[in-house]
Amino acid sequence: MKDAYLIAGLGNPGKNYVNTRHNAGFLAIDCLRRRIGCELKLKPALEARCGGGSLAGQKVLLCQPQTFMNLSGRAMAKLTSFYKIGVGRLLILADDVDGELGKIRLRRRGSSGGHKGLQSIEEELGTDCYARLKIGIGRRKTGSVSQHVLGCFEESERELLACVLERVADQVVAAVTKGLESAMSLYNGLVTKTAN
Repeated sequence: MKDAYLIAGLGNPGKNYVNTRHNAGFLAIDCLRRRIGCELKLKPALEARCGGGSLAGQKVLLCQPQTFMNLSGRAMAKLTSFYKIGVGRLLILADDVDGELGKIRLRRRGSSGGHKGLQSIEEELGTDCYARLKIGIGRRKTGSVSQHVLGCFEESERELLACVLERVADQVVAAVTKGLESAMSLYNGLVTKTAN
């Protein structure tokens, strides 16, 4: 897809993980695909679910790797190679356990911050020079990190989560139409339930 942006949300495939915090990237892609009216189809050879469309006049390819989180890079290497999309037109959406629920942060590049999916992508692509949008999911003071990220969003969190996902979609639109710097200045920060 020439001149397209590859927007990939990270998560774990399967019904057991559908509404877990670690699947915030998948949830964000679902929000985006509803906006553009595209259906994601499984591409076994690419180990991903993909769908193409237009987002505010810009061609995009939306993807959800199906390799499980820790092997996300394997699918991303296949996708970028097959569709001939360079890292400059790649945007990864991922959960962030160090950010409180409601906080979103787009960055042009950076370390994985201990996120296994981002770490896998960096290893497979051989660079950390790709844009990533981190979606805060908070961190519990008790219990293990893995229990927290693999747990489902609570009922009390879902209204805010819905606002966050819409805001993430707005930021993705800004990133592909106005550029990363503009999208960062417009949308990075805390989202409230009344955010537009």
